[in-house]
Amino acid sequence: MSELIIVATITAHSGSELLVRSALDQIVPPSRAETGCIRYDLHQDLGDPATFVMLEAWDDAEAHALHETTPHFLEMVNTIGKVTDIKITKLNQLL
Repeated sequence: MSELIIVATITAHSGSELLVRSALDQIVPPSRAETGCIRYDLHQDLGDPATFVMLEAWDDAEAHALHETTPHFLEMVNTIGKVTDIKITKLNQLL
């Protein structure tokens, strides 16, 4: 199996930027500690501070699927789900 790369682009609705940033900050440490997590890095768009990008790498799709069932992931989704627009891109590295 090949490594799974996830690019999660999270755009906070106006007025929700601090809430979203806090929730994203909180999910990074426990996610990095998960079995199968290779990378879990939070970034902020320099041109649009309401847009955050999470770059993730997982051993495989199963590890990522387990991540999506963890309490910290579910809490984050519950906190920011209604105040963000989220685009998830799943990639396989070619070279």
